[in-house]
Amino acid sequence: MNRRLKSIAATLSSVLLTLFGLTVLTFLIGRVMPVDPVIAAVGDNAPEDVILRARAEMGLDQPLPIQFLHYLNQLLHGDLGVSVLTRNPVSQDIARFFPATFELATAALILAVVIGVPLGVWAAVRQGSFTDQAIRVVCLAGHSVPVFMLSLISLLVFYSALDIAPGPGRQDIIYDGMIAPITGILTIDTLVAGDFGAFWDALAHMAQPVIILAYFSMAYIARMTRAFMIDALKGEYIITARAKGLSLATVIWGHAFPTVAVQLVTVLALTYAGLLEGAVVTETVFSWPGLGQYLTVSLMNADMNPVVGATLLIGLIYVGLNLLADLLYRVLDPRVQ
Repeated sequence: MNRRLKSIAATLSSVLLTLFGLTVLTFLIGRVMPVDPVIAAVGDNAPEDVILRARAEMGLDQPLPIQFLHYLNQLLHGDLGVSVLTRNPVSQDIARFFPATFELATAALILAVVIGVPLGVWAAVRQGSFTDQAIRVVCLAGHSVPVFMLSLISLLVFYSALDIAPGPGRQDIIYDGMIAPITGILTIDTLVAGDFGAFWDALAHMAQPVIILAYFSMAYIARMTRAFMIDALKGEYIITARAKGLSLATVIWGHAFPTVAVQLVTVLALTYAGLLEGAVVTETVFSWPGLGQYLTVSLMNADMNPVVGATLLIGLIYVGLNLLADLLYRVLDPRVQ
């Protein structure tokens, strides 16, 4: 029992230390970047007295330790500041834009798992064969080709040349504003509204960015699944299972894969976190109104409050998913204490 309590205490201490480091990092991003948030707010041609007054109102005339304490107080009250571009609280903007990124990343992860895990298992079972080599080449290409290049090629071929896919954006203009946002996840909101035309249109617009993100993630998931399965298939219990005359499918999915599934928990958690923060380029190319596009536009316009807020959210997602993976690992594998 003491050992378990010590393990829990060590995990919580690590999480708290990571969160503190994250707050320090996001604070420094807003202070040491070569962008003056005051100038971004009042403009380059503002009078000196206006600049000084704005600097005082934003608390930027105080020493850095005082600014950091003020920043911590704001975070504890859920205050991420106000966006210069939208004139809205950053927390409201994030609540509006994040569901689009969540929808994209979740669909991509599901597709990546459904394809990547069986491919990894198949490659491991047929290690060294032509099938194994072909799967490894496909996975290598998924890691080697830049996401922005795949996105541009996809738009050029399927939208511009073949005209079989919708253009950039989340929905056609004829459906714009017709669906009341309930969850912010468009496919769910259209089903709740009973508008199946808008639902299929939303799915069609999701197809290209989801497939591209899924391909990138599938490559990593398949490679890791293959590596885990190769080790699992060398185990003595697998040799024993084969000696008993069990079918190959039973040996693979009934004996080897359960041990692999435990290891895949961390892989999938990190992949999901990477999708939630790594969709920036894809969202920009496809004009997807998610957190990535919001972050990019804000950064290009020196609007630092949204940049800091989005960075903080992404960091929290990483910490949360890592903690969840650690807890699931302990539940699924009793040997880990």
